[in-house]
Amino acid sequence: MTTQGNGRLAPNQTFDVPEGVRYLSAAQAEELEQAFARWRASARTATERRSRRRLDLLFLFLRRTGARLGEALGLDESRDMDLDKGCVRLGNDRSRRSVPLPEPFCREMQWALQAPEAAGLEGCFFQLDPGYVRRVFYARAEACGLPRELAAPRTLRNTRAVELLRNGVPLAVVRDVLGQSSTDLTAVYQHYSGETATTLVRRLGLDDLAERTSARNTFVGRVTEVVRDGVMAQVRMLSRAGTSITAVITVESLVALGLEPEVPVVATIKAPLVGVIPGAEARQGVAVNHVCAEITSVRSSEVLTEYSGITGEGEAVCALVSASGAEVLGLSRGDSAVFHFKALSVVLNTV
Repeated sequence: MTTQGNGRLAPNQTFDVPEGVRYLSAAQAEELEQAFARWRASARTATERRSRRRLDLLFLFLRRTGARLGEALGLDESRDMDLDKGCVRLGNDRSRRSVPLPEPFCREMQWALQAPEAAGLEGCFFQLDPGYVRRVFYARAEACGLPRELAAPRTLRNTRAVELLRNGVPLAVVRDVLGQSSTDLTAVYQHYSGETATTLVRRLGLDDLAERTSARNTFVGRVTEVVRDGVMAQVRMLSRAGTSITAVITVESLVALGLEPEVPVVATIKAPLVGVIPGAEARQGVAVNHVCAEITSVRSSEVLTEYSGITGEGEAVCALVSASGAEVLGLSRGDSAVFHFKALSVVLNTV
């Protein structure tokens, strides 16, 4: 079992996974998701865009649900998916189960089904040749320098099981979500010590904290780097969606929070401390933190204008600027923008 330098269990290693159980680490999963995103974005023709969007969404579906490839390919999304409620029904009549779907995936799926290129795919959006699917998945792994077998549907299924267990989901629940009737999932579950349980509670508490904060900009993730001197410390974190955030705090706060690489953390930034510029503008002079997003709403008063946006990965961002500044920006709903803020404006929280 992996431990940190101070002897405590590393938060991302809450139990041992036996040799022979192939799964993706958090970093590898992020690399593979980015490889799919780049491949999809490089499509040149309408036919390529249609095909790559389907395959990217199929990958994300398998990645986030742990479904079997055959289950996914046999889906009738119009009948089996409830994207408003965020769930999908999998399995046959005797072992039917409901599996939750992440909000960003539901939103992306809705956009895809409403797009013109989805015409003719009603009820069969994921019905693709399994051999072709595997070849595309293997190619995406190789494109980002990973062994091809790490993109296999079975590996994605194992990865989801490990993630759920490491986040404190009971084994019986994981079996139900993955549709396992046997005890084979015990291969990835061994033992939780008292200290490990404490770590799990801290990790799960971050989600509750993100819901309770009044800050409009909230990023849940993990610390990736800490640089300190005698007075101040620079903390870099990576959100679950892959957004990099840099914060500057006092060394006293660093020690009190117990921040070090891999520790779960929530970063919050009040909207008045966030600026916004059109996405087409150069970023010279922009604060160290910048998040690219699409403007989803603009609300104005005589004094202030509120810009809300959504990143490509589904994270919400918000900025408040003066009404006169908003006139200069000229941003509207649907425009690309860069939301930016200083490292000193970031507040870090742990549980």
